[in-house]
Amino acid sequence: MIRFDQKYLRDKIYACWMGKNIGGTLGGPYEGTKEMLDVKGFHTNPGEALPNDDLDLQLVWLRAVDELGPEAINACTLGEYWTAWIGPNWNEYGVCMAHMKEGFFPPVSGELSNKLWRNSNGAWIRTEIWACLYPLHIEEAVRYAFEDACVDHGYGEGTYAAIFIAAMESAAFAVSDIFQLIAIGLSKIPQDCRVARSVRIVLEEYKKGTPWQEVRRILVEDSEDLGWFQAPANIGYVILGLLYGECDFKQSMILAVNCGDDTDCTAATVGSLLGIMKGSSGIPQDWAQYIGDEIKTACILFGHGLFPETCTELTDAVMNLLPVTLRTRNEKYFQFRESLKEKKQRDRYDWNKLEGQDVFQLGTENDFSELDIEKLKGSSFADSICGRKQYSFTVDSICASVLVEFEKEPYLQPGEELKGKISLKHKLIIPDSKHYHIRWVVPEGWSVKCRRNLYDGRGYFCDGEYAKTDFSILAGEIVEPKSRLILEIMPEGHFTPIYIPIVIAG
Repeated sequence: MIRFDQKYLRDKIYACWMGKNIGGTLGGPYEGTKEMLDVKGFHTNPGEALPNDDLDLQLVWLRAVDELGPEAINACTLGEYWTAWIGPNWNEYGVCMAHMKEGFFPPVSGELSNKLWRNSNGAWIRTEIWACLYPLHIEEAVRYAFEDACVDHGYGEGTYAAIFIAAMESAAFAVSDIFQLIAIGLSKIPQDCRVARSVRIVLEEYKKGTPWQEVRRILVEDSEDLGWFQAPANIGYVILGLLYGECDFKQSMILAVNCGDDTDCTAATVGSLLGIMKGSSGIPQDWAQYIGDEIKTACILFGHGLFPETCTELTDAVMNLLPVTLRTRNEKYFQFRESLKEKKQRDRYDWNKLEGQDVFQLGTENDFSELDIEKLKGSSFADSICGRKQYSFTVDSICASVLVEFEKEPYLQPGEELKGKISLKHKLIIPDSKHYHIRWVVPEGWSVKCRRNLYDGRGYFCDGEYAKTDFSILAGEIVEPKSRLILEIMPEGHFTPIYIPIVIAG
């Protein structure tokens, strides 16, 4: 079992936020530049951090985790906090907000009418909160990064970029080799996605000894079909800064900024990752003093008073949640105990000594003796989401998680048909099979073809499949600009029905 010293964790988390603030302030004045730059230092007033959405949205996510608990966090709950607390309507932010306010669930909110921005930078710049809440729990950090990113990027490259960065940042709490961190990040995303391609370009050219300016040119040309301000090239600039700057805080950050494009985001991500890797001692004190501890916000509605106002306060707030996010769930604890009992019977261990093993990962000293870096690579979660339809969303209830997938965009004209699939995954850990009864409520003149009774045969002694069914929605003669259907799913033996509103645009 791997354990963290709380002081060690706190120092790395604080350095993460300081690095984020420093990078955002250094790169902020040059955001959107399309040519290479020659930046050598700050172009801002001393003692003033620039406000940045890279950090603003993470304060809202922290609030959501604190108020709802981590188990309740998914794309839908984050979407609700988004519409309540986040103001800007630019780029993908505006697209997803318009769709959520119209009734479309995430990730559909990030897919519809979003060809221009689904591959952009809005999500990978806000992954630090998930890495800090789940240090070295890489699959958890990746899962939350997806739930976050898909709100405004759907299943686009912007979401893969968030998964890649979150994996690197989570692993950096115990792994200091930049090449291993990059390998871990790449193992979590599809190898044929554009983010992975940009990262491999930088790796290959760095190994050849290609000058960084030429690598930057290659990245620009490779991303011309996607356009400016997109995630693949900017992730490439982050990796370029780290490799060619040899993970030196100042040099790596300046190189990332000098690549141009989304400079506040690239510099802030370089800063946060190096902050986690090296802790406070890795941040130059002259730069830390130049920026100071204060957090300034630009995107949060109703004032800043409900959120941390300094990097110190933000660090304290994250540390307060770690006993919850890092706790071992009871079923895992009992499995752990059973495995120890088996060892006792087999090897005659002293059970009384083993009984006292700590099931938490917070302590007074680090223990990375059992860390196997190779086991940190690969991602069953990323594999699972890559198989979903482009227009799909998940709704969680007490009893089941329901995945609704459409074959195409949820737009219909009179008499048109929209096909899809429903998949149910039982959530309660009960060794019995389940029936689910399905009912649709549709506008007058509409109809739905769908099985009405689903069976989940996955009990303890069954190898049955998840409950699934295809459906077909047929629009009537009248289609409003927004038509709302209700999917009702009743888990037999439980009293809580699942109601899913489905919005179809005319």
